[in-house]
Amino acid sequence: MNDELLRMLELYRQGFNCSQILLLLGLETLGKSNPDLIRAMTGLGGGLGFSGKTCGALTGGVCLLGLYAGRGVRGEREHDRFLLMVEELVQWFEQEIGRSYGGINCAEIMGEKLASKTVGSQCGNIVGSTYARVKEILIASGIEPAGGRNG
Repeated sequence: MNDELLRMLELYRQGFNCSQILLLLGLETLGKSNPDLIRAMTGLGGGLGFSGKTCGALTGGVCLLGLYAGRGVRGEREHDRFLLMVEELVQWFEQEIGRSYGGINCAEIMGEKLASKTVGSQCGNIVGSTYARVKEILIASGIEPAGGRNG
């Protein structure tokens, strides 16, 4: 098990959800901390507040792309490829995760475990795969995850 997977497991054991874990990993890679952002990410876990809608790993992955390539302050522009990066992640998620689990909604992925808010092993695999895919997309777009955004 690599260091990233161990860190994901540690964060899960601390009670963080899939979306929070993705952003925590991204922030840590950048050497940053943002409790307000992590708190806001709470609402994406379990498919939008455990409503079973779009998987929090996907929405968290899109937010992670935004952390690196989105617009954050006046006068700043989002990365030229931001929307293409999001599209690439969504297509990958639909093909890989959706095909394997019968859809991209948390209810489809977790089934009856959703009601008890019990996370299964599939969630760890999905979060790990999504984090790896986000990093690949960033690198292919000229953004080094450890270096953050240039300009």
